[in-house]
Amino acid sequence: MRISRKTGLLASTTLCGALALGVAGPAGPAFSSVMDSPAHSASAAPLPGADALTKQNTALSGAGAVLQPVTDLVAGVLKAPDGKLPKDEATKHAADVKKALDGLTADAKAATDKAGAPGARAQAPGADLVVKAAADLQTKVDALVKASAAGDAKATAAALQATLTGTVNVVVAIVLGGDLPAPDLKGLPKLPTLPGVSPAETLPSL
Repeated sequence: MRISRKTGLLASTTLCGALALGVAGPAGPAFSSVMDSPAHSASAAPLPGADALTKQNTALSGAGAVLQPVTDLVAGVLKAPDGKLPKDEATKHAADVKKALDGLTADAKAATDKAGAPGARAQAPGADLVVKAAADLQTKVDALVKASAAGDAKATAAALQATLTGTVNVVVAIVLGGDLPAPDLKGLPKLPTLPGVSPAETLPSL
């Protein structure tokens, strides 16, 4: 007897479905019992020091969010003929940098506000320094965009150096702001501390 292609496909699909249900059916309760077991529930508990780790990761994310758009701007200017960026490209880079710096500033100001709460650690000096560094970098980026748009090679070169220096200032302000752990790689010098900034919390051993 000849079976049509459609009928064969339907039968094959039905058979696969039946097999899947046959295998998954008994496994369902077992899987559910594993998910509800004490061991699994324990693994879902928050990690020791999770709050402090979250703060540290957020600080690093802020540094990364600033670095990328600034380095993209610098790379664009360096690749442009005579360092003169097209107007639309310069506008996009400027907007990306401003967005990143605005976000970093907002986070730092929020940390400053929290520092004033009863029982909070003294983070305001570090956060204030980040705000200051972000504002300084924004000024230097504006000068770079202006010099590049004008096609002034000498001014553009100076503005590039100032922008890179301003970016380093932001990164160092974030690192010394009090939320990140001190580096421990052999050969690295001990970092200075900022007056009024508490060191990062020591996390419990895992």
